[in-house]
Amino acid sequence: MKALRGLVHTLGEVFITLGLLLLLFVVWQLWWTDVVANSEQAGTVQALERGFGPANLAERGAADPPVPLATLTKIPFGEAFAIARIPRFGADYARPVLQGTDHDTLTKGIAHYQSTAFPGQVGNFAVAGHRTTYGKPFSNIDLLRKGDVIVVETKASYIVYAVDRHVIVTPDHVDVIAPVPQQPGVQPKQAWMTMTACHPRFSASQRYVVFAKLVRRIPRASGLPASLMAVPAGTVG
Repeated sequence: MKALRGLVHTLGEVFITLGLLLLLFVVWQLWWTDVVANSEQAGTVQALERGFGPANLAERGAADPPVPLATLTKIPFGEAFAIARIPRFGADYARPVLQGTDHDTLTKGIAHYQSTAFPGQVGNFAVAGHRTTYGKPFSNIDLLRKGDVIVVETKASYIVYAVDRHVIVTPDHVDVIAPVPQQPGVQPKQAWMTMTACHPRFSASQRYVVFAKLVRRIPRASGLPASLMAVPAGTVG
């Protein structure tokens, strides 16, 4: 009997230890990865802003220079090349966009599907982001509404998209990132942006997908109009 009590006591301690380890893992996964990723992504955004250089705000009253065509053609894997600003997610929301969609790249910001168009180009600029952990850049993707603005900032331009619609699909529906979303094989004539994230939260069983259409290109030399970055009512950030 004494031996049995000792065994029960030992097993109890083992289970308590395992429970504490599991709790620590959950804290690390759901909280600490956000802390680290948010700091690193903010640093990447600042580095991009320095590399892009300031918009020439002194020329706001002058005639706008010609709008540059989308000049991005090739970006090294894992490299940050743009900044996404989404007023619906808050006035300070700014996340780096990086080339590639592997696990490591997804921990560093918003990931660009390499086979898809670049910002502002005819076709589909398709990206993915986490809804939980690692800064969760698309945590509130389900709050986006028709007409909401998404600004993708590059060295040459502010590329403005407006949300058109959303769908929820299973992961095998890769047609959402086709050049014409959900119409594989069709020749694109418009510029789209597609945002994808796991759905529901804490699950990868489905994908929440938002489609947005290009509405405007603005040269960086003109500056970004404050009206475009107005935070919509009901914003969570």
